[in-house]
Parts: sequence; C-alpha cells; structure tokens
Amino acid sequence: MEDTANLVVYRNGEIIRNTHEGVRFVSQNSFSFVVPCTMTLMELQNGLCQSMENGTLMRVSRILYRNPVVVFGGLIQFDTIPITDEASMQNMFEIHRQTYMRHPQIELYVEFEAEEAVAVQNDIDVNDDIAAVYEGMNSDSEEDFEATYEAGDEDEDGDVGVEAAVENVVVRPSSSQPMGVPPFMCELDLDAMHAPEFPEYANRGIVDPEDGEFRIGMEYRSRKSVVAAIRSFTISRGVDYDVFESEPQTFYAKCKMYGRGCDWLIRASLIRRKGCWEIRRYNGRHTCTIGTISQDHSKLDSDTVAEAIRPLVESDPSIKVKSIIAEVQSRFNYTISYRKAWLAKQKSVALVFGDWEESYQALPWWLSVMVQKIPGSVVQIETRPLYNGNEEAQGVKILHRVFWSFNPCIRAFRHCKPLVQVDGTHLYGKYKGTLLVAVAQDGNQNIVPIAFALVEGETADVWHFFLRNLREYVVRKDGVGMISDRHESIRAAVNRSGGDWQPPRAWWMFCIRHIGSNFLRAFKVPHLQKLVVNIGYSRTVEEYNTNYKRLEERGEAYARWCDAIGLRHWVLAFDEGHRWGHMTTNLVECINSVLKGARNLSVLALVRATYYRLNELFTRKSAESHERKRAGFTFSAFAQQRIEASMQQAGNIVVHRFDRRNEVFEVRETTTEKVLVVDLARRTCDCGHFQVERIPCRHVIACCANQRLDWQLYVHDVYKMTEVRKVYRFEFTPLGDPESWPAYEGPTLVANPAQRRTSKGRPKLTRYLNEMDSRDMRGPRICRLCGAQGHSRSKCPQRAGPSALTYHAPGVMSHHAPGVLPAQPPRPRRAATWAIHLSHHAPGVLPPATPAAPPRPRRVEGELHPPVISLLGQYSANSPSLPPYKK
Repeated sequence: MEDTANLVVYRNGEIIRNTHEGVRFVSQNSFSFVVPCTMTLMELQNGLCQSMENGTLMRVSRILYRNPVVVFGGLIQFDTIPITDEASMQNMFEIHRQTYMRHPQIELYVEFEAEEAVAVQNDIDVNDDIAAVYEGMNSDSEEDFEATYEAGDEDEDGDVGVEAAVENVVVRPSSSQPMGVPPFMCELDLDAMHAPEFPEYANRGIVDPEDGEFRIGMEYRSRKSVVAAIRSFTISRGVDYDVFESEPQTFYAKCKMYGRGCDWLIRASLIRRKGCWEIRRYNGRHTCTIGTISQDHSKLDSDTVAEAIRPLVESDPSIKVKSIIAEVQSRFNYTISYRKAWLAKQKSVALVFGDWEESYQALPWWLSVMVQKIPGSVVQIETRPLYNGNEEAQGVKILHRVFWSFNPCIRAFRHCKPLVQVDGTHLYGKYKGTLLVAVAQDGNQNIVPIAFALVEGETADVWHFFLRNLREYVVRKDGVGMISDRHESIRAAVNRSGGDWQPPRAWWMFCIRHIGSNFLRAFKVPHLQKLVVNIGYSRTVEEYNTNYKRLEERGEAYARWCDAIGLRHWVLAFDEGHRWGHMTTNLVECINSVLKGARNLSVLALVRATYYRLNELFTRKSAESHERKRAGFTFSAFAQQRIEASMQQAGNIVVHRFDRRNEVFEVRETTTEKVLVVDLARRTCDCGHFQVERIPCRHVIACCANQRLDWQLYVHDVYKMTEVRKVYRFEFTPLGDPESWPAYEGPTLVANPAQRRTSKGRPKLTRYLNEMDSRDMRGPRICRLCGAQGHSRSKCPQRAGPSALTYHAPGVMSHHAPGVLPAQPPRPRRAATWAIHLSHHAPGVLPPATPAAPPRPRRVEGELHPPVISLLGQYSANSPSLPPYKK
C-alpha cells in the first residue's frame, strides 16, 4: 500500500461543509483509479484530462484534497487542502501513508474547463489521391469498406488496401493528436501471461475479504456463498450494510452510511447460462468511518458463528460455550454474547450431526442398512401409535425404544470374561431419554461395549426390554455374572426374566459403590462407609468375619442392614468367582465418559457415534494385540504384570507337598509367618487371589517352582494373546455412500412429544457430587480464599471484615504476621457450589420453611400413555427377512 494509492475523483460537483465529519464532496460523475505515490502534478492533470470522455479538449482548473485529521477520541474530521504544486502533491501522499488504515483512499475534488483548440497548418501538401484513399478508409459506409477491402483481396501475399498513386511521400500525423505519454501506455499486466486458456469456464473463486476487495465478475457457486462472503468482508472491515433487494436471483446491498460519506454498494445476480452467481456491480472500497465502538457486530449473527465454528463442533460437539466465545474473539475480533454463542453451537451441531426431527425419520433407514452390511447385527425397535385427535395417524409411529448390537461386539463377547456390567446414563439433547449400555472386558482389562439401547427412562419395563434382548442375542452362554446397581426396576426385570438372569444360568451382583452410598443415606455415618466397602472386598471368609464383627460392634442395626442384602450379591468371598475381581460399575461409567460428548446429539448421530467409535476401538486394539503377539508374548500385558509381581514375591515362601499328585500344598510366608493352603486341582488358594482373577498368585508360583511344574497351565485362557486377538478379530464394514443405499419402506418414525424438554435453560452436562464420590467427606477443610487447611473461607484471617478495617496512623506499620498478606476483599460466591451440599431432613420431608407439596397422582407400574402399544417389528440378521425394511 505504500507504492500505490486509490484515487476517488469528484468532478464538477459540490463541496458540503460543516457536516458531522467535516467537509464532504458530492458528485454525480465520480470515478476512481490507482496511481503511483510518486506521480507528479502534471502527470495527475494529464491523466484527469484523458479520463474525460466527451471528446472536448479540457484542462484542470482546480484540485482540492479531502484531508483527514484525527481529533479527540480517535475520530476523523475532514478539511480541504488545495493541490497547486509538487510540494502539495507530496504532502498529500505523505498524509495518505499515515492515515491509510483509517481512511484507505484519496478523495479529490476536481474542476475542469474547456480549452479552445489552436489550428495548425500542415507544412507538407498531401496528394489529393492519397487524401481520397485515407478518406475512404475512415468512412463509416459499409459499401466503401467492402470495396476498399476487396480491392486487395485478389493477392493474399500482396499489400492489403488500395495501391498508392504517389510513391515516396512522407505522411505526418495531424497536429490535433496528443503526443503526451499517459501512464496507461507504461502499464503492464504480467499476470495475463498466466491467464487460463478458457477463462469463461474458470471459476474465479471466493475472495478473501481480509486480503482484498470484491471485483466485478467474481463468481460464486450459490447465493449462500455470496452472502457469506459479503458478511465476512463486512465483519473484517468493521463496517455494516443494509439489504435493499434480496430475491432468489439477486442480492443488492448498500453501506449503512450510503449517501452520507460512503458510496459502497454491491449487487450479485444469478447467471443462468453460467450456472453461478456473479458480482455485477461494485463501487469499490468503503469511505465511511464508524462513529461508535461496539464489542459485537450486527452481521455476526448465530448463523455466521455456526458456520465459523463448524470444524470445532465436528471434532468436539460438547465444546464449551466459553471456548466458542474465545474462538470468535480471536477470529473476528468481536466478543459475542453467551446466548448468541449457545445458539450458534446448537445450530452448528444440527448442521454437522443433523436435525432432531429428521434424525428420527432417518434412524430406521440407517439401522436397516447397517444390518444388511454387517450380517449378524441385531436391532429391535418398539413403537407407539401417533394420534391426531382420536384418529390414529397412518404411516407414522412414535419411536418408543430401540436396542442394537453390532456383530463384531456379539462375537467379541465369546472371548471376553463371562461378566457383563450394565448401567444407564441420561441424554442431554432436545428430547429426554436414557442410554443403556452393556460392556464386557477382555483379558487385558480393556472394556468392550457389546449392546446399547435408547429408552424413555429406567423403569421395570425398560430394563426387561434391555435384559431380554441382551440375553437372547448377545449373552447366550450360561454361567455369566452381571453387575449393576440395586435399582428396584432392575430387580423386577430380573425376576421377570424367567430364570435367564438367575442361577444357575447367571448371577446378579451389586455394585459396591452403590451399596456404600445406600448405607450412608440410611444411617448418615460417613466413618463407617469405608468399613462396609471393605466387607464387600473381603476375598476370604476369615477376612469377611473380621470386618463384619467390627461393624457389628459399632451397631447391631448396621449389621442387620448388610445382612438384608445377601452375601452372594455383594461380598467377593461368596460370589463363587463370578465377579472376576470387579466390584463396581466403573467400567460402564468409563463408557459414559467416552460417550459424554455424544449424549447431546440427535438419536441418529448418537447411534452412528457408537458405530464409528467402536470401529476405531476394534481397529486400534486389533493392531496392538497383533503387535504384542508378533513380539513373542504369550499373555496379555495385564496378566504378565501380575505374574511378574508374583514371581518377585515367591522367593520368601516355604512350600510343603501333601499328596503324590502334586496338587495340594501348604505354604508359609517367612515375612509374616502366615500359613496358607494351595489346591492346584481345585485352583484355589487361601489368599483368594488365585480363584478370583484366575491368575497364579505368588503362592501358586512358589508351589510350581518347588515341584518344577509349569505355572502357565494355571493361567486362564482369557488372558492368552491368542484369545485376546480373537476379541477384535471381526471387523466393522464401511456402509458406503447413502446415495447407493436401498430405499426404506416402512413407517415414518417421530419423536415422542411428551419427551421434549420444556424446562428453561440447558440440561446439566455434569452430575452433582454426592456420597458415592470418592472424595473423603471427613477430610480436612481447605480454605478457598488462602488455600490453608483447618478453617473455611468465612473464618479466614485474611478475609476482609469489620475487624480488618483498622486505622493506620502516618508512619505506623500494620501488625501482620510475617508472610501473611493484608486482608483482601472476599471473592463473590458462586451459586453453583451450594448444589453439592446435602439436606439432612428425613426422606420425603420438606424443610419447615417450604410449603408442603401437593400429593402426586399414584402411577400404576407398567401403565403407559397412551395405553395402546404398537410393535413396529423386531428384526435382526438372524431372521430370514426384515419386515419393516424392503429393498
């Protein structure tokens, strides 16, 4: 910008003074062009004269420069400077260099006056015949032109035109032709050397508003791209515009200051023969300045922000709203409101992952294609009828529940531990709902999700629907364990299972964390919660008796409460090895964390997220297991680590054999003098670790070393790399382009209107802390003001208060302890922090200050509204056909 300048010339117009911005030039005949900053006054005058198109010889009589002057507050006022000599010309360019960022063009007011032509007599007489020839060539007659051209057309190699009557005559140009050298004659367009061969077919692309202006003839693919480019340009320049015409084939906008110091306008139209949008009219740069400063921009609406943050939402749909505000501020230099950022996030999520209503309609189509592409996968859908008044809508159903499991997950469970953990997590989207998840675990402690379900909540019917399909299609073998919480709906579903989830086919066990939480709610004794958890973790009967006696000594009611649970359901020593050492549903909660970003998506996006994330999980774990097997390892990393630790501890164990078959041993630990019995035939050890994890403990390793037995025979097959590799042997299949999918033939699914969220505000993305969390409720208090232990913020010695407002006389020092800062004003309290405090009122009793709530109508278990339930159809790859879906 230092070498050239954009000149805006107002010719023979009007000078308006005393406006809000000072002097302003107005003219109906204004034009602009680019000049070098080294131009002289004479070159400027010649260029201005040559720009006149009336054919009359003109000369410049007056040039005024609109001089920008920065006044108080950073605003600009304009006055005039006459351009009369070279010094004033250079002064004008110097001012332009200093104020270019605020006022990017040079505005000149020019007055012209006509100049009489002076006749000049030719010094050389021209032959009349030659004059006649030139007269014929300059004639506008079509007949004369054709006759003149055909006279020399007989001989293509000869001279073109009429043969001259006089030879060796020097013809000089007329004296009326200007002989000056305008800058136009010295300009080169070197870029034209690299122009495309067929420019009419080349799309000129979208201009980068931060790097340049629009140009007439620029082409865009659609109307949306034109408007987006104009918006981006306007936001980056800090200006604004009004739309004067917005039609399907035309978009016309002007600057908000149009007619008040700025002539910026732009018109784009649809060119049908080209199949694109084109800039048809453009007045050049903005010449206005913004009188007010704002942190936001009217054109930076939620739609524009949604398009801008689309790459961020694609990678993380749960991105924080504060992060969106920071991204917009960094990109556009504007700080948008929280509401605008939140709306932009919702729109961007809809753009990337689909609309909620449309996702319900596309869900059965996607599921049917998935079942066809991956044979063996299972999908079960339950629907309800949709009523218009009292009449049932035809061809439309309400999606009630859906269960799905992918074939690679079903086959993977056959090679995992015979243990399944189930849990549910709430959804955060436009409609309420719950995602039920069932996970297993391979021999390397890796979680493997095996089944999912989208349901309306956690009721007995819901859990019966989930557990029935889980047992029928996924968990088919007997002798499996299932860990869950103690929810009454799960208990009812297990009792309705017809023995599918009861011994001897399955063992239902409780999560120890939920038991500890229930105990704390029942008795409000946090110091005994850890003891109850230790009872559940007891690996031997002796350890259980010791811990149980300690609890019984502290209260008979505590022990009776634990007895009511049932030892088999929560104590490790009595589970007959079906827990495999797992006591909680932390694995399922880990899945909740993995799917946390997807729980605010539409239903189809959520289902597709499970598909692609499991594909990524299987791909990675398959590569890892393959590399470990190729490296020569026999067992998984988890088992290898446990075995190596046992080998290091087996050196201090004395072994005594008690049978000739080398199966029963008595061992003694020299460090603790503890005596234990090892039975290799029954695969048990008094320490409890051998039968719980199915990995040789240090006592088994010592017995095998003493009798030169192969300890690898006592490692369960699930920990072998050959078995771990089988977990991820089956791969997911790409679904291909949706355009190639078969058409969906079936009822249209819609969301349940009763499930739509009606409460104000957005749903919470994190749960409140309660007594189930690992935080020690009896831990030392930590002040949130100074960070020290032993007191709270309200009693902090550094907290400002009436006692802290002491008067210090001049020259008297304050008596603060060394290293202690003076009292500081308290920070504002955060209302959200109070949500973690628990109320100590009796269950179901409201505080005295709160009026009694009206009794809620009693709901009969299993009652549905409307009472009619319609089954859309249960289809799976095991069925011979797919009733709802036909090619």
